[in-house]
Amino acid sequence: MKIMFKNYLIFLIALFSSASFAQTTLHKDIDDRSLAIKSKVIKWRRDIHQNPELGNHETRTAKLIAAHLRSLGIEVQEQVAVTGVVGLLKGGHDGPTVALRADMDALPVTERNDLPFKSTKTTVYNGQEIGIMHACGHDTHVAILMGVAEVLAGMKGEIHGNVKFIFQPSEEGVFEEGVDSWGAKQMVEEGVMEGVDAIFGLHINSQTEVGKIKYRSGPAMAAVDNLKLTVNGRQAHGAYPWSSVDPIVTSAQIVNALQTIISRNVNITENPAIVTIGSIHGGVRQNIIPEKVEMLGTIRTYGTKQQSLIHKRIHEIATNTGEAAGANVDVVIDKIYPATINDSDLTEKMVPTLQLVAGAENLIYHDPITGAEDFSYFQMEAPGLFIFLGGMSKGEDPADVAAHHTPDFFIDESGLLLGVRALSYLTLDYMEMK
Repeated sequence: MKIMFKNYLIFLIALFSSASFAQTTLHKDIDDRSLAIKSKVIKWRRDIHQNPELGNHETRTAKLIAAHLRSLGIEVQEQVAVTGVVGLLKGGHDGPTVALRADMDALPVTERNDLPFKSTKTTVYNGQEIGIMHACGHDTHVAILMGVAEVLAGMKGEIHGNVKFIFQPSEEGVFEEGVDSWGAKQMVEEGVMEGVDAIFGLHINSQTEVGKIKYRSGPAMAAVDNLKLTVNGRQAHGAYPWSSVDPIVTSAQIVNALQTIISRNVNITENPAIVTIGSIHGGVRQNIIPEKVEMLGTIRTYGTKQQSLIHKRIHEIATNTGEAAGANVDVVIDKIYPATINDSDLTEKMVPTLQLVAGAENLIYHDPITGAEDFSYFQMEAPGLFIFLGGMSKGEDPADVAAHHTPDFFIDESGLLLGVRALSYLTLDYMEMK
């Protein structure tokens, strides 16, 4: 009996040692292949940065991606969700299907950086000419995923499963009047996630040092809802306010009262939340009390229960405050993105991979982020993990560097190689676990 048990232990040790050796070999292959194409990844990034395109107009970017994937022998589908590209790499062995996602679109921002590949493209937005810029790093996401495609295509025979490369349009939305489109949602509706067992994505971060990766289990980024309040009163001469139902005073009372939702209604020990009014418009001159005031705002939450509570309280506060003043208030809340929720089981399984690829000292657990990401739509279809990749030069202070969506937004390209390696490691390690 002892001999049989001893032999069983020897078998298990040999089995795990063999698996560990095979995985180490795959990792080294990824490292070598990634390093070999580092300059290509940077070149792709600079080309895309210099030629930015807004949501649902990423035609040049899409052609560049499609041509590259085809050159690698990857099956390609174009014009998915208007301008999206999807590639499918079939591995040499049976196994799960892993999806990897990169968003492609730029923003209506005029670049101020003095770079050889600075964007000089312009567009007309909201009636004025403005520049187009990759002010959120989507150019780096595309270049990184193109690099991952080349690395994994070169290892096709060793892959136990399939890899779906999702190049998504319109993460920032479509900047055209009357068009409401979000790329991930439309891609899901067109069947992109069918057959996918897990999905991974990353976002470059200009305020995280290169070489570092940030991650979080569970709610990582907020759901975002758009808020519009219209306060309908009665117009009057500013010298005779008693003749009016003043929508400006009523609006001020509503704005102040909305702040109590977070301070008095939400249990912020569970998750943070935000209600922000960012725009108020009413009136045309100093001595006329207007008929109505329009307010626009944003709501950020991390769970459906919390979201429902806040929506309910906004309706109650706005309508009841208006009624007390004799005004009528219309409340419109549009749900834009769900919360980005990293699957807890998947995250736990992949933490050792992230520690291995970046170094345990460079893996950081981050707090909930009140920004939003439509990657959440993919996570509603399959377990997903969304991580943040450092793009700030070493030694810089995050408080001093330009934030995302600003004219001075800058990325240190030395961090892109880690992005290629991280997505490649996550893909193959996940397949080995299944």
